[in-house]
Amino acid sequence: MSMLKYVIRRSIEIILILFLIATLTFVLFRLMPSDPAGMILDPHRTPEIVERQRELWGLDRSLAEQYFIFMRNLLRGEFGNSFFYQQDVYDIIKEKLPPTILLFSSINVLSFAIGMQMGRIIAWRRGGKLEYGSTVLGMFAFSMPVFWIGFLVIWVFSFKLGFFPLGGVKTVELWSSTADTSILMKALDILYHMFLPLIVGVIISFPGIMLMMKNVMLETLGEDYIVTARAKGLPEKVIRDHHAARNVMLPMVTVFTLSLVGSLGGSMIVETIFGWPGLGAEFLEAAMNYDYPVAQGAFVIMGALLLVAILVTEILYAYLDPRIRY
Repeated sequence: MSMLKYVIRRSIEIILILFLIATLTFVLFRLMPSDPAGMILDPHRTPEIVERQRELWGLDRSLAEQYFIFMRNLLRGEFGNSFFYQQDVYDIIKEKLPPTILLFSSINVLSFAIGMQMGRIIAWRRGGKLEYGSTVLGMFAFSMPVFWIGFLVIWVFSFKLGFFPLGGVKTVELWSSTADTSILMKALDILYHMFLPLIVGVIISFPGIMLMMKNVMLETLGEDYIVTARAKGLPEKVIRDHHAARNVMLPMVTVFTLSLVGSLGGSMIVETIFGWPGLGAEFLEAAMNYDYPVAQGAFVIMGALLLVAILVTEILYAYLDPRIRY
């Protein structure tokens, strides 16, 4: 099968899977034990007002009719309007997605750079104190709850020392229309606010990558071509960097590609703790407020990105390893 035929077949499968994801998302949110119209905080709320709100949001219709409208809008590339923001869901996602991509792309790049480098080194120097200490520290950081590390970092560096802000993505005064702030200063301001969530994200992400890189490297070091390279008298650095490390890139590329998209779903806790205005925090807030359109839209977008990332990974497999054919 040619690559083009494989991509077409997988694209059709992705559309079908995305259809199932959208259907499951619709059903799960309708099974939540509450009514969005009943969540309105209004001291003058009456049953008549609640019922009128249900009619306005289309919740008084049958589930079949609601599902038909949801799928019809989805095929048009629309997600409807938010119940609580009274704003198009697409505009909300378009606003919230860039901060999430910025933060978690940076986290993934840094985590992989640190984790792969450390994993390669400790695998090459296996059996020593470096491997033992790195493994213990890595497992400790990997097993710690994200919220615990986040609150600890905020308490030390923001509350006690006052080095960094408690949350947010920018300083309002620098971004006001009256402030004469350069692009460089605005970029530095974003990096300043992003520092703590970035550090927390790297702390919880790189240990798993480091341990995976170490295990894959240890398996590779036992291969025949490594023994042959040593028999030829090649320097250890050349064997490690040009023979062993290159051949472990295939599984690591897979992990990196999927983690970029997977982090969108795992961003809820970090973004909520640090007040980062991203898609993960918005999805969590929408789910808690029973804002069906926003929650459904965010869930479908994350599912679509994950499916596309899997397809890209499969294509990269074929280019990185000539032995793989589809």
